[in-house]
Amino acid sequence: MAEMNLRHYAYLGDAIWELFVREHTILMTQNSKQLHKITTDKVNFSYQAKLLIALEEKLTDEEQEIVRRGRNLTVPIARRANQVKYRQATAFETILGWWYLHDKKRLEYMLKELWEKL
Repeated sequence: MAEMNLRHYAYLGDAIWELFVREHTILMTQNSKQLHKITTDKVNFSYQAKLLIALEEKLTDEEQEIVRRGRNLTVPIARRANQVKYRQATAFETILGWWYLHDKKRLEYMLKELWEKL
């Protein structure tokens, strides 16, 4: 498979994370407002930045390089106030997208590990 732009991996990883969270939270409540709150608490840049920190010790050298490169992507002007966390969240999304396209078993394993820590 040809190497993709890192932003595309992050874009894909964002969708993967949101779908994963929704799949795991859908049965927590019948109240749609509460469900939205539960989901958005886990699908935001601040939370994703924390998840990346939790994953980093388990990453291979190749995965650490993907994360490093994802962290170095430019930050939109609107996000500059929280630049460090936003960059970490982008790196988190980048590795999820990379795993999805290159190693689905690793993605499933790491998502399971993360969910157990939530």
